[in-house]
Amino acid sequence: MELLFLLIWFVACAEQDARQRQISNWLTLGGFALALGYLLYSGQTWLGLEASDGGWALVLAVALTLPGYALGRLGAGDVKLMAALALATGSLYVLGTFIGAALATLLWLALRQKIWPLMGQWFTERYACMNTETTNKYPFSPFLLAGFSLIALCIQ
Repeated sequence: MELLFLLIWFVACAEQDARQRQISNWLTLGGFALALGYLLYSGQTWLGLEASDGGWALVLAVALTLPGYALGRLGAGDVKLMAALALATGSLYVLGTFIGAALATLLWLALRQKIWPLMGQWFTERYACMNTETTNKYPFSPFLLAGFSLIALCIQ
């Protein structure tokens, strides 16, 4: 059940990023505050891992996202999203999410020109930020969602 709530939150973040190329602070910082509050109150992450694993996951998430943010490849929302995810889950989820996101990104880059014209008008207008013709910088959280979904399926 905890994983379901986490997935719903992640879908909301990814959907907003895919539409607007920006994630609301209410979603990212709110998720971070809730995850941190739960971690401090219960002594474990939202998914039941030890608090120390949540701390190490936060260090890992920051180490993986800050270089991309500094280089302009990731937005601040992606950094906050991964920090909140780290406190809610653990280091295995953070690492798996990043590996899965890398695979999803490579798959999108390989297939985007063939897939995009096949999408319906509603989809292409709603998610114009994902269009191959309008930009070469894509929102990253939809790929993070794919990576998180993949690791969640593998672990559960």
